[in-house]
Amino acid sequence: MMIKSRRSFLKVAGIAAIGMGAAPVMNLAASESHGSALPKMEKNEEALHAKRWGMLIDTSKLTDEVVEAIKDACHKSHNVPDFTIEPDAEKYSGVRPVREGQEIKWIWDEHFHNAFPDKEDEFLAEKFHDLPFLVTCNHCKNPPCVQACPTQATFKREDGIVIMDYHRCIGCRFCMAACPYGSRNFNFRDPRPFIEETDPDFPTRTKGVVEKCNLCAERLAKGEQPHCVEASEGAIVVGDLEDPESEIRHLLAEHYTIRRKQSLGTEPSVYYIV
Repeated sequence: MMIKSRRSFLKVAGIAAIGMGAAPVMNLAASESHGSALPKMEKNEEALHAKRWGMLIDTSKLTDEVVEAIKDACHKSHNVPDFTIEPDAEKYSGVRPVREGQEIKWIWDEHFHNAFPDKEDEFLAEKFHDLPFLVTCNHCKNPPCVQACPTQATFKREDGIVIMDYHRCIGCRFCMAACPYGSRNFNFRDPRPFIEETDPDFPTRTKGVVEKCNLCAERLAKGEQPHCVEASEGAIVVGDLEDPESEIRHLLAEHYTIRRKQSLGTEPSVYYIV
């Protein structure tokens, strides 16, 4: 009975956390039958919806300052650890930082030849040599990570977001091997001592768990844009790739764009204006 109850709780909690469908939310309301305050599920009418979410990054608008602001906003809001910081001695006695060799990143900048190895040219335009290219999970239409995961801890929602259930992750790292973009990271140690300030609105992870960008599904469920969009000063747009009237589709029609490793057939949902 206890096992069944625990599974039921995790199922409900997982659905609420990732904001599936119309994003049910918990609401403490008085129960007429019991006369007490009991939680019930309600739809969030302000939730943002799409048939297939996608991202467009205008590289011409990316400066070093904007790139750092984007990474900072994403990582702080999702409790991404920094293994180079000194943990709080009172809370984590004896825990030492990792100076090099391991990092967790949801969004980061790469040189052009690393981000787009299949588009490297002997006489590459000068502007691409020092231009920062932000890279993250591509939320592929045909995600190989989903096919590789044996526990369905990684799955693709109906709206195209490739997301994770951390409770189901067994740390096998098959998804990391399958991802051709290096978008996934593994926690070889407890990441929580290396979070300077924990955001209570997003769950922390544990040792032995893989993590990656979730396109701020928890914010979309509340009717809010992803943190990276808000911090980008117009450089990043997130919208519905299946809606011809959406902003992202208009921009795609107006500008030449490229995607990462298109020849692999994964159909990335992240586009770059170059």
